[in-house]
Amino acid sequence: MSEPLLDVRDLRTEFSTDDGIVRAVDGVSFTIEPGQVLGIVGESGSGKSVTCLTVMGLNDAKFATSTGEVLFRGEDLLKAPGARLREIRGNEIAMIFQDPMTSLNPVHKIGRQLAEAVLLHEDVPRKQAYARALELLKAVGIPRAERRIDDYPHQFSGGMRQRVMIAMALINNPDLIIADEPTTALDVTTQAQILALLKRLQEDFGSAVIMITHDLGVVAETADEVIVMYAARIVERGHVRSIFNEPRHPYSWGLMGSLPRLDMNVERLYQIPGQPPSLLNPPAGCRFHPRCAYAMPICREQDPALAVTGTDPSHEEACHLDAETKARRAAELVSSLMTGAST
Repeated sequence: MSEPLLDVRDLRTEFSTDDGIVRAVDGVSFTIEPGQVLGIVGESGSGKSVTCLTVMGLNDAKFATSTGEVLFRGEDLLKAPGARLREIRGNEIAMIFQDPMTSLNPVHKIGRQLAEAVLLHEDVPRKQAYARALELLKAVGIPRAERRIDDYPHQFSGGMRQRVMIAMALINNPDLIIADEPTTALDVTTQAQILALLKRLQEDFGSAVIMITHDLGVVAETADEVIVMYAARIVERGHVRSIFNEPRHPYSWGLMGSLPRLDMNVERLYQIPGQPPSLLNPPAGCRFHPRCAYAMPICREQDPALAVTGTDPSHEEACHLDAETKARRAAELVSSLMTGAST
């Protein structure tokens, strides 16, 4: 069996704050193969972005402490010196941030910023770097790229700036792209265009992708495998078809039940009751139990481990409910979504 491109093992990241220690990532493990698309989904504050910032080595070392292993082609990035991480970032691993206006430098032209991403990692003439920048702007669908390459970020729309960020991520043909909420704040038409573009370019360039999102609809359109995170931990993971056809964790049921549908004859969408817990002092046992309609006494005392309870050996969830209840509730939810009924 070939070595995975990225192998994250028991990753834990803590932040020191005035109020105490925030455990933003707590025992997360996953792998991603070359060319695979992994979706990481969950509410804001669930640990999705911090997980990937830790992989990239972008947390502030003054306040953040990380343990575990982040093996990229067998090399532990948590132990890599800063110079080695700078060689990898933007070259072998690239990141698309959710707000391109704050990620792009407002005082430099787009072409210069794209060319610098090439010159930082390759000893090539500036003219060649600009040619590569123009090639990528065309690849991501920027109209009149020959002229727009000399424009500033504020001269682009939100959707066009996001395309520029995708071009910057792809310009050195990385093996892994991390896309952090790449469609946030875009209208639905532009969202669909950006997702279609990412999917096409991922297939053309052969890069693996980690797609971070709170939107299960985005995951359904793009991912091969899915991780569901809640309160800094993974509560369910499996193949995208398995997750959507047979979700087995109450938190996943809540996320799926809150998806808006045009054919749903309801006045109000379902919402998960309560709020995510504080990571300064998370609840004992299962961290979802204060919001879970199926909570039992054991849920308040014992933290469930990820385990297989269904027919798919690659589909795991961390829940104390019995397998029969999980299967029945999953079937009811999927049936109600297929018929457009409310959950």
